[in-house]
Amino acid sequence: MDFISGEILYINKPLNWTSFDLVRKLRYKLCRGLKVKKLKVGHAGTLDPLATGVMIVCTGRKTKLIESFQLQTKEYIATVRLGATTPSFDLETEVDNTYPTGHISRELVEEKLRAFIGRIEQVPPAYSACKVNGERAYNLARNGEEVELKPKVLVIDEIELLGYEPSCIKIRVVCSKGTYIRALARDIGLALGSGGHLIGLERTRVGDITLDKCLNIEDLDNLVPQLSQEEK
Repeated sequence: MDFISGEILYINKPLNWTSFDLVRKLRYKLCRGLKVKKLKVGHAGTLDPLATGVMIVCTGRKTKLIESFQLQTKEYIATVRLGATTPSFDLETEVDNTYPTGHISRELVEEKLRAFIGRIEQVPPAYSACKVNGERAYNLARNGEEVELKPKVLVIDEIELLGYEPSCIKIRVVCSKGTYIRALARDIGLALGSGGHLIGLERTRVGDITLDKCLNIEDLDNLVPQLSQEEK
């Protein structure tokens, strides 16, 4: 493999790693294996630390392809807890409000989910990398400052209810670039009149790249020694 000229790697991002953690670890391993000081490495589409799944990582000249990968349709499996909200819309922050869920049924959930299919407007989470006057929104939110973000237009191609309990649902979502599944969890909770937040997220596909085509993080340790031997 020629990482300097450029390679495309598909990696299953581990839980609690940032997308930058993954890029940094891979860059370090490749630079050591290649005995170079610098190497272009970038990812196509950020995943939150509390999410796992498909990440496309490009090296060398192949980093020019990152934007084209970012434009591709993505698929997620998301678990949403109903009846409670958090400021970050996921488990990064503590529950701030609770609501009844006794009125929720599978039929109601399926009805409300259908309303999200197609072109919709979504307000990104305050705990996101969106910029407000040049500052990352998550920095402002974590400092207790009020964050107002404008809604963005996106497309949700499919939503499928995979599992149902009155206080928890599991859904499959196929969507466009720029979709925040945390914000979708918030909006589903609002539609159901129960509040909601994300408690689990896995990206299962980017374009045609599915999880079964991805390397696990342990595989990176085997990749670089082979590379080093090739370079001798």
